[in-house]
Amino acid sequence: MAARKVRVLVGTRKGGYIVESDPARRKWRLAAQLQKGTDVFHMTADPRRPGELYACVNSWLWGPVLYRSRDYGKKWSEVATPMMESTKTRPPRFDGNPDTPEPKYPVANLWHLEPGPASEPDTLFLGLDPYSLHRSDDSARTWTPVRGLNDHPSKPKWNPGNGGPCLHTILVDPTRPHRMYAGISAAGLFRTDDGGRNWALANRGVETPFQPEKYPEVGQCVHKVALDPARPDTLYRQDHGGIYVSHDAGERWRRIGRSLDDDFGFGVATAPSRPGRAFFVPLLGESRLTSRGGFQVYQWDDTARRWSALMPPTRFPGDFGIHREGIACDALDPAGIYAGTTTGQLFLSPDAGRSWLQAPYQFPAIHSVSVANPAG
Repeated sequence: MAARKVRVLVGTRKGGYIVESDPARRKWRLAAQLQKGTDVFHMTADPRRPGELYACVNSWLWGPVLYRSRDYGKKWSEVATPMMESTKTRPPRFDGNPDTPEPKYPVANLWHLEPGPASEPDTLFLGLDPYSLHRSDDSARTWTPVRGLNDHPSKPKWNPGNGGPCLHTILVDPTRPHRMYAGISAAGLFRTDDGGRNWALANRGVETPFQPEKYPEVGQCVHKVALDPARPDTLYRQDHGGIYVSHDAGERWRRIGRSLDDDFGFGVATAPSRPGRAFFVPLLGESRLTSRGGFQVYQWDDTARRWSALMPPTRFPGDFGIHREGIACDALDPAGIYAGTTTGQLFLSPDAGRSWLQAPYQFPAIHSVSVANPAG
């Protein structure tokens, strides 16, 4: 019976939290906590192993540490954390001696962990700051840098966004296990079709209003990308400079958010039971707050090419912010939508946006929201 619970994993400025409900998703309770008082940038479930969760913890004292639970968060243990290798963009050797071995540099932050394809049950991918993707093929016992991306020829043109030089988005195509995407701020979106050996830029048509060149090949401040599980060649993208859709696996992008009050923002999510739709929380770019005096989740219907607000601003009045990992959907039908704010509210819809409630817990500032779906 425990496996039938829906668990929402909430990473915050002061720890990780798990709230749970039955599949009706109307009554919620706090079920577990992790690393109280410490930054948890991302928590995620491995759908290949029910009960297995990971947490990207970034301690001001101990540095970045990756944790794993195999019992839905009751107990956690530390697993291996990658180390960065030096690159040509790094400072010279400390003593200036060319015979001194190149040092390794510490990881600044762990940003996002993504389970690999179902056909590779021991594979995990981890996005880091600074600008790095690592891969484990032994369930986080060891890690290997993905050199095809980490040493990409465009790297001299990468610059840190306001969140730092982070690799924050990792997507694995559910129908083509060798196709993956990685989003880097502020560099852009990259795609591989051969399991990570070679990576191509995937930013054509995306505007960078903060640069002299408005449509560069590289240099976009991509905030988050989601793919449509039913149509994985369709991608939805929230950038510093707008909201976009691609129907050809990122080859070309079309801006769709101009009709909104502002299409700046950070998060985007899709749901398996809602093909052709994506969910955003647009913000006003100047203030980084929601518009119209209240919290808003907007749905983009890609078939009808139409926006709709899923709640009136009077439902949750106030000024709210949201981070790039702050919105997620579950795999149930109707889809559950979950959005966490920078002021610690977790807003929930159990029915694809028709009704909304708030989790009965005041969290610290929320970095990330994800879902461990029922396993059986």
